[in-house]
Amino acid sequence: MFKEKVDFYSPVSLKSYNLDQVMRYQLDVLERLDPFTRRHSENVANLACRICEYLHCTQAFTIHCTICGYLHDVGKMFIPVEILSKPTRLTDEEYEIMKKHTTFGYQMCMKDIKLRPYALAALDHHEALDGTGYPNGITKKDIPYEAQIIRVADEYDAIVTKRHYTTHVNISETLKDLIKNAKPDPKFLALDQLAEKRKEGKVNGLILRKLFKVVIDDTLYEISGIVDYVNYLEQQIKRLEVIKGYQKKADNSNKEKTKNYYHEGMRLLLQEGETFENYDTILNEYKEALVNRNNLIQRLYDEIKIIKRLRV
Repeated sequence: MFKEKVDFYSPVSLKSYNLDQVMRYQLDVLERLDPFTRRHSENVANLACRICEYLHCTQAFTIHCTICGYLHDVGKMFIPVEILSKPTRLTDEEYEIMKKHTTFGYQMCMKDIKLRPYALAALDHHEALDGTGYPNGITKKDIPYEAQIIRVADEYDAIVTKRHYTTHVNISETLKDLIKNAKPDPKFLALDQLAEKRKEGKVNGLILRKLFKVVIDDTLYEISGIVDYVNYLEQQIKRLEVIKGYQKKADNSNKEKTKNYYHEGMRLLLQEGETFENYDTILNEYKEALVNRNNLIQRLYDEIKIIKRLRV
């Protein structure tokens, strides 16, 4: 039985770049990471690449930023596994240790001439435009643009992973949370209207708006996968309806030859795992699945409408 399978992130734009030659060495470094961090790094690279496209960055910068996405968390290989993989909330002391992955990653990249171009992204991807980030509390003018892009992609994937999203239904709630980070903190604005850094949020609003476009693309990608499955369901329902029709004709016939004729037609149409006894149950399951998938498609289109109305 065919089953729809849709990756949460569309790989289309990432595959449009021939990164294999450039990245073979960097990807070897990724193999030292734990599976969770490696998958997160791949997701961030995917998002960073596609955000760059919507920002109309040069191809060279897009490739650079994509590799920064792959390597931004490389310092986590030096974080104790009991902290890195802790399923519950980190203590304040553990969080301080976790934060060191930025400087560990920077130091590692700086020691390796092939990784040196990506060192600042490893160091600064948790810095905030308003100066409230880490490790150095620098502000927008000092944060490399690739690090600003990585921060947006990193936070989005972290929330998606934490909330166990497998579909883009309700993904707008995550984007709304990110919007809060793009706006200045009203407490600081009230205290100091003249402080330039307080006019900034934590993340770059323009980059966040481009992420919205990427998320819409991913939602459409999910819809396309479901549509393929819907087409499959419709074909199977049509086939099973023919079988059901043959069964009805066989039941209404008084001639054994005619009954055998329709039964043979049914056998030819039955697929693996289907029998005279269970095909009707399978037909009803397909019909229910079709209704559910069509409802899901509508909910995803509704989600796109919500995302298009979001303002940063």
